[in-house]
Amino acid sequence: MSKSLKINDKVLVISGDNKGKEAKIVKIDRAAGKACLEGIEVRERHMRKSYLNPAGGKKTIHVGIDLSNLKLVEAAKSVKPAVKKVDKKAKSTDKKKKGAK
Repeated sequence: MSKSLKINDKVLVISGDNKGKEAKIVKIDRAAGKACLEGIEVRERHMRKSYLNPAGGKKTIHVGIDLSNLKLVEAAKSVKPAVKKVDKKAKSTDKKKKGAK
């Protein structure tokens, strides 16, 4: 099980029915060792009418592909969060002014 794969990574399927296809990872289930790929292994599930789903109907679901059958092609670019810089000198002068009153 590869822990280097992340959401939005572009991967290549190296074995199975979809061998040779490239796709982007939509969701990863680490406990089951499966990844859901965009446009690959998408199925329709027929839903019964219920209290939570009064209309019933069809729902599209992704069927996971085992992580061992995937090869990383292109990693998603990581976005670093913006860090606010604080001027320490400005803070220390504010404290001195408050105490001087």
